Amino acid sequence: MAISITEVAAKHVEKFLVNRGKGIGLRVGVKTSGCSGMAYVLEFVDQLNEDDEVFEYFGVKVIVDAKSLTYIDGTELDFAKEGLNEGFQFNNPNVKDECGCGESFHV
Repeated sequence: MAISITEVAAKHVEKFLVNRGKGIGLRVGVKTSGCSGMAYVLEFVDQLNEDDEVFEYFGVKVIVDAKSLTYIDGTELDFAKEGLNEGFQFNNPNVKDECGCGESFHV
């Protein structure tokens, strides 16, 4: 079980961590939310939890708790810029349905 991050996304995470001045990586998780059931959560990590899985790509650590990994196993985290909009994108092969606004998903 694993998730990955593209080089472009890793560079953005690294820049955010440097600007923040601390942190060991980026936590990727899920929470119950939205009209489809689950939403992604991104947050900086200063300390690992006991059930965390750590993956490292392009010098950036991606941390996922065991419960979230069940829903996002195989996901690739990317960073894209489209016109004036930019942000992280989740390419999750487990998604069976998404809400119309794109804020939540169902596996």
